[in-house]
Amino acid sequence: MKLQRTSRDMAVVPAALATWLATKLPEGAEPTVTLHSGIDANGMSSETLVFDASWQEEGEQRTAEYVARVVPSVEDFPVLETYALQHQFDTMRIIGELSDVPVPRVGFMEPSGEVLGMPFFLMDRLAGVVPPDVMPYNFGGNWLFDASPADQRRLQDSTVKALAGLHAIPAAEKAFAFLDPKQAGATALQRNLARTRAWYEFAVRDLERSPLIERALTWLESTLPDTTESVLVWGDARLGNVMYADFEPVGVLDWEMASIGPRELDLSWLIFAHRVFESMTTTFGLPGMPDFMREEDVVAEYVDLTGAPIGDLLWYHVHSAVNWGVLFMRTGARSIHFGEIERPEDIESLLHHRSLFESLLDGLDEVAP
Repeated sequence: MKLQRTSRDMAVVPAALATWLATKLPEGAEPTVTLHSGIDANGMSSETLVFDASWQEEGEQRTAEYVARVVPSVEDFPVLETYALQHQFDTMRIIGELSDVPVPRVGFMEPSGEVLGMPFFLMDRLAGVVPPDVMPYNFGGNWLFDASPADQRRLQDSTVKALAGLHAIPAAEKAFAFLDPKQAGATALQRNLARTRAWYEFAVRDLERSPLIERALTWLESTLPDTTESVLVWGDARLGNVMYADFEPVGVLDWEMASIGPRELDLSWLIFAHRVFESMTTTFGLPGMPDFMREEDVVAEYVDLTGAPIGDLLWYHVHSAVNWGVLFMRTGARSIHFGEIERPEDIESLLHHRSLFESLLDGLDEVAP
């Protein structure tokens, strides 16, 4: 299964990149570009181009392997309303400077959009494998599903360690001040929730409103946890955004949704992402991976690494459920736009985690965070 993410004419990309690289490399470099297939099994947001570049420098032939992260065009129904490309670039650069968490080295930035029609930046291509999103890794037939329980646990624990490392970066509210959501709110968590509602309002410009999401948003706004914590929040902390070698992270990827706020935002997203995929295996009658990424195991490992007290994650799971709902609405709208699916009569049928979402909201009015 391949989801269309762009209407770009790939035939013109290599020459455009080579011409641009010639302005960045030493005079007489005469670069050539070989474009590879994009990353189709993962990612639902930015467009990703994978290519090799070769050029002459000081009489020698040089070759480099790159990944270009390209802002999607409005015509291609982007998942997010805005893509702060410079923020992503700077976030990865600062993480590389202030922590041992592995992130790709970022290179050239092209902010004008004159080369490929939209802004992009380059980062070094890493060697490793990523758990697939399409179809999800827990559907079977891939390296993670087929791994031994010990290797699966090693991947789980090492991923939690990487998350703990991100959260341990000191003075994150200053180092990553540019990630603080611009929406109104007295605390970082309030601003993150306001950003989530704004994302939902963006999604329903092209689709009907979702009673399920609106019920959850109302509950979230009326039961906001009392916390002022601000760590670096990855925002899309899930296995499909990590590249692994020997079941340990070699690259933490995809920073479009990064912010600052309480650590529970990331911890919940990491746990809930697997729950979403598990709910989908139930729908299709597949065995899934029920003993993998269990909340009690993930939280215990995180607490052991950080010493941070982690309480009930219910509020944060509901917040994750809303964000997954908006994500599915936007990817659904894009699939409708590209003619991959028909526009459904029931817009909530686009929510692939609908049964999980509904079960989470059952009895919610009687539960406090």
